[in-house]
Amino acid sequence: MTTDDELRQQHKQLSETIDEHRQRYHRDDAPTISDGEYDHLMREPRRSKKRLPSRTPDSPTQQVGGAISSTFEAYEHRERLLSLDNAFSSGRARGLAWTPDPRRRRRRGVPVRAKVDGLAISLTYEDGRLTRGVTRGDGRVGEDVTENVRTIKAIPHRLTATDDYPVPAYVEIRGEVFFPTKEFEEFNTAWAESGKTPFSNPRNAAAGTLRMKDTSVTASRPLSMVCHGLGYREGFSPERQSEAYLALKAWGLPTSDRAKVVPDLAAVEEFIAYYGEHRHDVVHEIDGVVVKVDQVDRQRRLGSTSRAPRWAIAWKYPPEEVNTRLLDIRVNVGRTGRVTPYGVMEPIRWPDQSSRWPRCTTSSRSSAKAS
Repeated sequence: MTTDDELRQQHKQLSETIDEHRQRYHRDDAPTISDGEYDHLMREPRRSKKRLPSRTPDSPTQQVGGAISSTFEAYEHRERLLSLDNAFSSGRARGLAWTPDPRRRRRRGVPVRAKVDGLAISLTYEDGRLTRGVTRGDGRVGEDVTENVRTIKAIPHRLTATDDYPVPAYVEIRGEVFFPTKEFEEFNTAWAESGKTPFSNPRNAAAGTLRMKDTSVTASRPLSMVCHGLGYREGFSPERQSEAYLALKAWGLPTSDRAKVVPDLAAVEEFIAYYGEHRHDVVHEIDGVVVKVDQVDRQRRLGSTSRAPRWAIAWKYPPEEVNTRLLDIRVNVGRTGRVTPYGVMEPIRWPDQSSRWPRCTTSSRSSAKAS
């Protein structure tokens, strides 16, 4: 029988391992494990929480994002920019609180959208003018990357007012900055040919580009953005999530054309299945589908945990797998002295997608089986 002290020690070691990988992903933009492996690690604390004597605030399941770098000025979000909990099967999803409320049949619906695999960002507009762009950071405090955000052509410097949607006095717009897949392939090829280490995926390239100290470098790369939510606001109180989407589009902000409101869970599963088969037909990489409660008052009643809202979920796709050759095994030494081995793989081209960038140098967003 495992003692309480042994359980605490196991939990501490697992937390340190996850924290190292979180920092490499969010702060350093250089992950050494795939998304699937990271998701597997994150499920371990949840499986063991019933056996733990207590759950501490530094548990991986209670935290958002990663640390703030010292490169940019820190800035506090007026409303927390949380992460999303993940679902991997319809069995878990059927019990979630976002399923439609049968007492409100006339307003019944579930907003769904393809989940952009990019860098979370919050844009602040005051009287319609873009005044700040901040990364997620740890959910409370992010990095002020305003000058770099201003170089992204898809992001308007001023919002456009309409009769239906006047510009609010103050609003935080939440979304994802991404590197379009086709442009990433071209950029990464040229980057590698110039003798530099290629980026392992578009998300890392987007994050690294947005954090460049030289804004001219950021401006030279084709970053884009999709806006999908609101943070703190004054002068705008939508009753539904879907109404917020309409407002974002009306104001001239870039929104997803892979988003809709569906009537029930069956339609949610159909949407998920469709993009599971067409996930590479989109201009940006996607790693799942986001599902939310539509009614804002119900969102407030459901509330959130320390890291994620209870009224939204990310239904994640399983990692893609192909065979590759293991070229070398190296080690990374983390900031706490922990040593983590990782494999250097032979570059990969995905089957039937000859135009996609051959991935896997030190890590990949998708997993690779060594042969």
